[in-house]
Amino acid sequence: MDMTRLFAGQLVRIEGLIDDAKCFETVRNVRWPKGVHCTRCGSTDVIKHGHNETQPERQRYRCKTCDVGFDDLSGTVFEGHHQPLRVWILCLYFMGLNLSNRQIAAELGLNKDDVQQMTRTLRRGVEAKKPPVQLAGKVECDEVYVVAGHKGQPAAVEKKGAKPEGGG
Repeated sequence: MDMTRLFAGQLVRIEGLIDDAKCFETVRNVRWPKGVHCTRCGSTDVIKHGHNETQPERQRYRCKTCDVGFDDLSGTVFEGHHQPLRVWILCLYFMGLNLSNRQIAAELGLNKDDVQQMTRTLRRGVEAKKPPVQLAGKVECDEVYVVAGHKGQPAAVEKKGAKPEGGG
C-alpha cells in the first residue's frame, strides 16, 4: 500500500498533498481551543512574534506577562525534530490505521529506525495525555487466572529456597 498514487497520469506522493499550514492550524486548534496561552506562566496576554525561518507556517509568540518566547510546537512531542510536522501527522494517521513501523516507513519513504523513534515518541505523548483510570462503585473481575506455584503459601516458598540442613 504505497502512498504514491496515480493522479491525472502522474505519480503523486500523499505527503505532498498534506498542507503544512493546515497541519500547524490543527495543532494550534487542538492545543489551544480557547486561544493561545503562554507555555511558561499560562497567561493569555500573548502577541504574535514572527514566524520560524525554516517553517513559515510555524507561528512564534511572546508572552507579555513573563516575556518568554515560544511557538506552535514548544513543549509538544513535535518540538526539536527534523521531520516536518506533516510527516509526523501522517505517521500518527498511519498508526491509527494500525500499520506496522515497517509499513509506515515505506509509505513515508523513511528509514525504519527513524519511524520506530517517531512512533515511540508519539505513543509516549498520547499516553502522557491520557487521564488516569478511576474505578468507582463495585468492581467485578471474572475468570481470574492464577499461575501455578506457591502463591499465598509463603512457608512453601521459603522452604523451597532454603538450603538443606547439614551442608551446602
